[in-house]
Amino acid sequence: MSHILIVDSVGQPVRWAGMPRAARYYAADKVITELGENLFSLSGGFNRASQRISELVFSSIVMVRGRHRVPHDHAHVGLTRERLFLRDRFMCAYCGSRYEERQLTVEHIQPVSRGGRHSWMNVVTACRGCNHRKGNRTPEEAGMSLLYVPYRVCRNEGFILSNRNILADQMAFLSASLPRYSRWSPHAGS
Repeated sequence: MSHILIVDSVGQPVRWAGMPRAARYYAADKVITELGENLFSLSGGFNRASQRISELVFSSIVMVRGRHRVPHDHAHVGLTRERLFLRDRFMCAYCGSRYEERQLTVEHIQPVSRGGRHSWMNVVTACRGCNHRKGNRTPEEAGMSLLYVPYRVCRNEGFILSNRNILADQMAFLSASLPRYSRWSPHAGS
């Protein structure tokens, strides 16, 4: 089932919401405007005065009142194995081949045993073969080159990575403000 993207009054994404939570925004009169395509509709009771059945139509993107302040430390998304593989599009950073998730590993560019950190800027996706070949060395020591540069995932990209059923209009909305270096940016590589 698709989720509704809730954004604040300045267009910052707040959360993915299912129909019950989105209905609460409508019921509390917090919806400023709707963006995107109509996604769901709920039919309610029969109004004798108007001779109509009440209906609530949900758009795929809903702007709500208020400004959602994002603390500086939440401007970027936490590192998880799944998010890393999605960021790198299931591609090994050394051989460039794409693999299924079970064939991939989290590869520390600077090995943790040698002072490297477990952070977005020090990890890439690697196939088991390349990770084994590199071992406990830096890419330079192993004679291996990185095919792409690691980067920190920003908040909007985190929203993209966290929803497997993202709709085209939601993707367009979120990707419009991605940094150029994001692999999900429409400007990537330009």
